[in-house]
This record gives sequence, structure tokens and C-alpha cells, in this order.
Amino acid sequence: MKDQKNIIKLLAEAIDSGRAAAFVTVISVDGSTPREAGAKMLVFSDGAIEGTVGGGAIEALTIKKAVECLKKGEGGKFVFDLKPGGNTGMICMGKMEVFIDVYKNPLKVLILGAGHVGLKIAEACRLAGYPYIVADDRKDLASQERFPGAQAIVHEPPHKAVAAAGVGKDTYAVIVTRGHSLDRECLEALMPTKAAYIGMIGSKDKVGEIFRLLGKKKLYPLKDARVHSPIGLNLGGKAPGEIAVSILAEIIQAHYKRDAGHMRLR
Repeated sequence: MKDQKNIIKLLAEAIDSGRAAAFVTVISVDGSTPREAGAKMLVFSDGAIEGTVGGGAIEALTIKKAVECLKKGEGGKFVFDLKPGGNTGMICMGKMEVFIDVYKNPLKVLILGAGHVGLKIAEACRLAGYPYIVADDRKDLASQERFPGAQAIVHEPPHKAVAAAGVGKDTYAVIVTRGHSLDRECLEALMPTKAAYIGMIGSKDKVGEIFRLLGKKKLYPLKDARVHSPIGLNLGGKAPGEIAVSILAEIIQAHYKRDAGHMRLR
């Protein structure tokens, strides 16, 4: 029981920190198997584990399956046949059934800029249950007090924070800095990354000028479907909170690949 409590505590810590994890539970056994029903194991994306479901080849197969589930973002029930001719290559003359629960945030939001709009985007992320990172070199604004739910706060100029934030294919980046030049530098830093979404605030004139300047550097935002600028859905609001809602709505739309039409028309 002590080991199981520790694993559950580690799972809670992983969820709180935004680290993807698969929770494996042996739900039934038949015949000779390495562990009994109820055995638990925590598996991370890199194959690291806590706990055990028996060690050896059966555990290696379970870890492999759990990592596959994490990549897909979907768990399920799986059977490992430990008999000759089964699907494990083992001859323990038994069968083990496991259930894999996947705990993985569908996306993370990188907020480049800790001003009024950045703060409201963070609040919207908290309500939606999305982890977020805030980047700004102004420590009085990018503080734990203003962003208590931030997964991390990076005290660097926003464009330099792109590398430090670990941008990947599950990152949705929002550029809401305090100036046009910083916005351009952020967009320039983000486009070569694997970010799933890159949104930049600004008027059509400002955006057009930034796109023109980036074109001189062989970067073409208009040809990159990930770039959304001006940012957000056309909801009509102008206040920081309203802008934040329109931005997060666009992020959700992009993530789930929906048309953002009215549900009553479906």
C-alpha cells in the first residue's frame, strides 16, 4: 500500500507540473504471472517509470505500450498473453490484463508578454484547464503573484524566451508584447519552431508591416497556416478580457480543427 500511495502522489505531482504520465494498473491475471491484480506502475513519455508490474520482458512490453498511449493521447485495456504462441514471447503460462490511463494536457500556451492582455489570457487558460508559461523581462509584471497558476515564468525578453520555454508541437504561442519590434522578433523566433499555433496581436497595418520585414529574412507568415495575425476570432470585443476570450477561442478552434460555427446550426 505504501508503494501505491507513493505512485499516486507522484502522479498528482506530474499532473500539477504538466508532465505527461500513463498510470498502469493490472486489472486481472490468469495462471502464472509476475504480479497480482492491483499492481500499479507510472510511466513517463521518456520511458522512465515508478512502481512495477513484474519486471523483465512483461514490464518492458507494458512500458512500450504505455509510451505509445502517451503519444496517441489515449489509453485503454490491453492483454498480454504469457503462453507459448501468445503476444509476449514469454512462457509463464498465464495471462495479464492491464488498463492504461493517460494523463496528458492536450496543449500548453506560451504567453509572450505579461501586460494586461497577457494576464487575461492566463486567466482564461486557468478556466479552460490549460497549462501556460509566461515570458517577459519585466519582473514586476511577470511575477508569481500576478500569475499564480503559471507552469513557469521566464524573465527574458519574450523573443529570447522562445528557446527557454521548450516550444514543441503541442505549444500554442501568443505574442502580446509591449511593442511592435518585440512582436516581430517573437514571430521571427517562433516560425522555425514546431509550434502548433502562433498568434500575434496587432492591427492589419502593423501586421502587414511586420510580415513585409520578415519577408526580407526569407520568412513568409502568410504562407504558414500556423500564423494567426491579427489574432483571435472576430467576436467584437475590445477590452483585454474580451480580447483574451477571442484568442483562447481561436486556440481551441485550431486545436480541435473545428469551424467555430454556432452549435445551434449543427
